[in-house]
Amino acid sequence: MRVSADTARCEGHGLCEEVAPKVYELDDDAVVTVVHEEVPPELERLAEAGARVCPVAALKVIR
Repeated sequence: MRVSADTARCEGHGLCEEVAPKVYELDDDAVVTVVHEEVPPELERLAEAGARVCPVAALKVIR
């Protein structure tokens, strides 16, 4: 599984990072980055939860 981040859409709320800090990080400009190119199976549920809480839908889970 992968996660696509639309960095132009990201507003830096940081909810994804709060839910899944091993998957998402905010950079110095408060823009989301995805830590893993391929999300490890043990982090998939967290990655999905982090994507769901994004208030601007900047994250998309790709299977």
